[in-house]
Amino acid sequence: MSFLDLGAGDAVLFIQTGLGADELLPLASEPALAGRRRVLPRRRGYTGDGPDLPGTIARDAADCVALLDSLHLPAVDVVGYSYSAAVALELALLAPTAVRSTTLIEPPPLITSHRDEFVGVCVDLMSLCAEQGPSAALEAFWDRTTTPDWWSALEPHVPDARAQMRRDARTFFEQDLPALLGWTFTAEDARRISSPVLHVGAGDSGPWWAQVRTTVLGWFPGATDVVVPGADHGLVVTHPAEVSAALIDFWCAGPS
Repeated sequence: MSFLDLGAGDAVLFIQTGLGADELLPLASEPALAGRRRVLPRRRGYTGDGPDLPGTIARDAADCVALLDSLHLPAVDVVGYSYSAAVALELALLAPTAVRSTTLIEPPPLITSHRDEFVGVCVDLMSLCAEQGPSAALEAFWDRTTTPDWWSALEPHVPDARAQMRRDARTFFEQDLPALLGWTFTAEDARRISSPVLHVGAGDSGPWWAQVRTTVLGWFPGATDVVVPGADHGLVVTHPAEVSAALIDFWCAGPS
């Protein structure tokens, strides 16, 4: 597994989300986090070799454990965003002693009553990829999820972001989306997680992620809850200062 390893101090694992290999780099580069060691892995299929099938969330979590072992990191703060928030939850179950804290930034809506709508969108994208190719599916995904402000915030940190995503589009549509749709997580699973939890949401993400927030806070009654006003689901790119401030406050507060 390739990875970036930035700085020194208490270690933070920023688990790569879907499609954007370096999408968490704007957040990890925030000055507020300069006193932390920031490890940013690239998941399987994001090294230019195409999908590594079949993908699963459990495999992604196991890969994170292997990386931490190879770096001799006994415990880290874990940050997961969107797709990788599912990986973060799985990692907290798989290796509880390795997870000092768990930050969930708008996990997938699979855990809500909007599951069927979300699955329908994913299936449509997967079908488009199969019928017209990954480029057509990628353009449809970009049209649905990205804005000019998002691109202008991402590209100074990741100048080749568009090229990366074009290169890795098959991995996203053929490996990641099926892996995500095959993942389940329940309130019973949540009760097995012992690490402190932070949920970070965006004020303008809409009803899918508003219900995600309600679900997560119901699962983890002691969780820290932060909502970034004026942000949407792209908040790790467009509002990294606010998200990094929430991380620092959470980590400094210690176990709740």
